[in-house]
Amino acid sequence: MSTTIEQRPPLPPFTRETAIQKVRLAEDGWNTREPSRVALAYTTDSRWRNRAEFVNGREAIVGFLTRKWARELEYRLIKELWAFDGNRIAVRFAYEWRDDSGNWFRSYGNENWLFDENGLMAERHASINDLPIAAAERKFHWPQGRRPDDHPGLSDLGL
Repeated sequence: MSTTIEQRPPLPPFTRETAIQKVRLAEDGWNTREPSRVALAYTTDSRWRNRAEFVNGREAIVGFLTRKWARELEYRLIKELWAFDGNRIAVRFAYEWRDDSGNWFRSYGNENWLFDENGLMAERHASINDLPIAAAERKFHWPQGRRPDDHPGLSDLGL
């Protein structure tokens, strides 16, 4: 009888290179806006704090993301490594989205991540603020999905 262990490389402990890779993989996943797919990057009992909401486990993560992306339309995200140590990564991020009335927002935040030995995220602590913006102020203009490699990152955009 064999047991399959879920792994999500790169695995901790992280180097600068592998931490940057892990951040980009997370960004790419979230930009799919596919809750079931995104949830696979987290442990089955992953614990989140997202703003004032507490989420526990993959099933709750799928529900959370489903509600989020039903509300946050035309979602586009950029993440950037802030710091790392061992099995922890800190990122800063910004994403743009619009509501169903056509109002645009840029949401800014920071996340602290803790990974298990298999590279699955066991904890995610997110602090986020929303800024209403005019459509003309948008900076994230790639087609829905993965941010192109040649699209500027947060620092390059002055964010």
